[in-house]
Amino acid sequence: MRARGLLESFRFAAAGIRHALLTQKNMRIHLCLGVLTLAAGALIGFEMLEMAVLVLTISAVLTAELMNTSIETVVDMVTPNQNELARIAKNVAAGAVLVCATGSVLVGLFLFVPRILRLLR
Repeated sequence: MRARGLLESFRFAAAGIRHALLTQKNMRIHLCLGVLTLAAGALIGFEMLEMAVLVLTISAVLTAELMNTSIETVVDMVTPNQNELARIAKNVAAGAVLVCATGSVLVGLFLFVPRILRLLR
């Protein structure tokens, strides 16, 4: 097996992200919400650290969604028929996305609500 170049590794990674964006509605939703959230943070005037927290949080959600897609794909490949363990694996992976997305919403609330309340005064 030959060693891959860095550029080739990035191409494979980009192909995986592209596949997830083309095939997974939730990935597209999370990406759109992430972009809108970053734009809103910039418009409200978030500090660099606040923007960094948003970027990390959004990246975590997108990563969880990519891992979920990966797990679902492998489970479908290995077990094309209905199977209790396959169902559990998929549900747990989806649960990880839910936990990450919920945390992301909380971070957003912690950052946005005080700033919006200050603007409304």
